[in-house]
Amino acid sequence: MGATNLGSRLKAQLTKFALAVSEGLTRPQRKFVHQMLYGIQATQDVKLSAIARSLQEKVALIKTEDRLSRNLAAEALDLHLLQRLAEMGSRRVSSQTVLCLDLSDVRKEYARKMQFLDRVYDGSSGEVHQGYWLCEVTAAEVGGSEMVPLYQKLYSTRADDFYGENAELWGAVDWVGTFVGQRGIWAMDRGGDRRHVLEPLLERGLRFVIRSTGKRTVIDRRGVLGTVKEVAGRCRLRFAARVIRIEEGKEKIYHLQYGAEPIRLPGRKEKMLLVVVAGFAREPLMLLTSLVARVQDSESLWWITEIYLTRWKIEETFRFLKQSYNLEDLRVLSYQRLQNLVALVAAAAYFASTFLGQEMKLRLLTEKLLIISLRFFGIPPFRFYALAEGIRKALSQARPPTCAPPSDTWPMQLLLAWHG
Repeated sequence: MGATNLGSRLKAQLTKFALAVSEGLTRPQRKFVHQMLYGIQATQDVKLSAIARSLQEKVALIKTEDRLSRNLAAEALDLHLLQRLAEMGSRRVSSQTVLCLDLSDVRKEYARKMQFLDRVYDGSSGEVHQGYWLCEVTAAEVGGSEMVPLYQKLYSTRADDFYGENAELWGAVDWVGTFVGQRGIWAMDRGGDRRHVLEPLLERGLRFVIRSTGKRTVIDRRGVLGTVKEVAGRCRLRFAARVIRIEEGKEKIYHLQYGAEPIRLPGRKEKMLLVVVAGFAREPLMLLTSLVARVQDSESLWWITEIYLTRWKIEETFRFLKQSYNLEDLRVLSYQRLQNLVALVAAAAYFASTFLGQEMKLRLLTEKLLIISLRFFGIPPFRFYALAEGIRKALSQARPPTCAPPSDTWPMQLLLAWHG
């Protein structure tokens, strides 16, 4: 298949996806979403100047850029896109799918005039810098290679509509839960074991695996009150396992020992399990879960551990979003434009990581895109980097979209009350 033909097929699939994700919007808005998705994929960039240049319109470049900027200010466009992504992605969520809820950030170290510019903490470097927070939900299967972006919202603690970090977390859970119901298992990192998150999860009967900081007070099987860290110290690690993780392009082997202890929270009757895994670092990995298994069942306990370890490849997806689409080079100034642009990037990531692989014919197209990207990779998540590069190269051989997609055929469902 020639590069031009490949680009034409890819463009047709992108048009089909743009129609689906913009369903319910006005005709001008649908054209805008279509062109933005094309521009983001074709340039692997979020700067409006780069996107405008990729469209090759027969008007002055500044005119195209101004039109894109004007449409990007549309109120609640981000909520519409997130609703459509959750609707489409929910069909790929089963009872055993991992729903990774995570907070990350967009670093804007040298920005000065961006609305509600915040101070955010970078967990990897331990530094505080200027930027914005991202609340994200991505679905994946244990042992699978597919990632399904379900939710991605930019927020600032300085914005007028900010009601606290717990509200942002529960806004994401409620939003995704509207479409997936009780299906899926929520996986969260340290901080998810705070009372205002953990107790509502138990009250709603949601299944979860959460990494604990060790400070949460619990009651063990003997009725003794103590911290998670103290109970973990008494846990017998009777099982062994070995895992291989790719770190900085190299394989690193971990020899692990693991075990579990039944626990519950003070004042609550719900049974939980504390799974303890030693061998990753100096301190053991402590996981709180509502997936109550027998402490003698090594397979069930390891499956619980794998649910949390699935976060590793999902975290790679977060890096894919930032790096492949140059997300930290956001240059729009208004808060609504920032939120809309982040939602458009989530839609672009869904197209690359999920939509292209959902049917056999599209899987074949995906493999050809990976070939022309001229990259090699060792583990499944790195396919996304190569795929994004292949899409960019293929679209460079095709003509940009010039006309608006047809009008919608049925109205958008009501937005959730939590989002106003």
